[in-house]
Amino acid sequence: MWLHLAVLVGLYLLCRWYWERQIVESLMEKYVFITGCDTGFGNQLARQLDARGLRVLAACLTLEGAERLEKVTSNRLKTILLDVTSTERVAAAAEWVKTCVGNKGLWGLVNNAGTAFPLAPNQWLTKDDFAKVLNVNLLGVIDVTLHLLPLIRRARGRVVNVSSLAGRIAYIGGGYSPSKFALEAFSDSLRREMHPFGVKVSIIEPGSFSTGMSKCAAEFFSTFWSKVPADIKELYGQEFWSNIGQTFVGSKWQKTDLHLVTDCMEHALISLYPHSRYAAGRDVKFFFIPLSYLPTSLSDYIMTYGHLRPAKSLY
Repeated sequence: MWLHLAVLVGLYLLCRWYWERQIVESLMEKYVFITGCDTGFGNQLARQLDARGLRVLAACLTLEGAERLEKVTSNRLKTILLDVTSTERVAAAAEWVKTCVGNKGLWGLVNNAGTAFPLAPNQWLTKDDFAKVLNVNLLGVIDVTLHLLPLIRRARGRVVNVSSLAGRIAYIGGGYSPSKFALEAFSDSLRREMHPFGVKVSIIEPGSFSTGMSKCAAEFFSTFWSKVPADIKELYGQEFWSNIGQTFVGSKWQKTDLHLVTDCMEHALISLYPHSRYAAGRDVKFFFIPLSYLPTSLSDYIMTYGHLRPAKSLY
């Protein structure tokens, strides 16, 4: 019995190994549009796919970011400036992509552009603080996707949305976790809707990585405390603020090997059998995802015990 079971497991693993390594044909003829290519995952993925021979269309927020990327890539890669919160610029970018890809259609869309800040306890923030994050991480993704979907359907291509461990566990207030939870829902509904058209949709769930967003975190935490109302400061206390900074800026969880994420993105784009979800990083695989399945009372205890306690009772 045990021998038969071992043989079945071995066959399964062998088949899985084989499936994982099957890639689509004619990669050098395929176009991939990536948002948020100034730094971090988007920048790394653009260079990675360019080196593999794909035709990369890289959207950057700044001219400096676009120029830096062009210097380290081939002449196949093209850049465009894009603020995903502007429908006019998204529409213009979609027309540019249409001109670039012609009748081939767009093989891949990677919605990578994102922001986390303002990131703070909910009571410290305003409605506009939430809107700043939702406009980029959720509405921007939806806008870009809807504009490019006809081109993706034509190629029977791929949509890759970059979520987060915060799409599984809401570990602090602000718009970041709500945007990622909603992005997971949008991706799920889009995957089912696009299945009859041959379009595949994948979600990337990175753990904690040191990216350009981490540098923004340091700048944010150094200035935001001064804007918090005095009564809120007294309620929570300086120690609470210091703990937040240490947790999200100097976190021991943060990793520097961005390939752990971009390899997942690449697989979602070029594999014959892409996954619906990719968990990138041991922290999200072995801590945050299992934590999300625990009873709420237990996960709350684990996430809050000994951490981020306000100076005074909130009751």
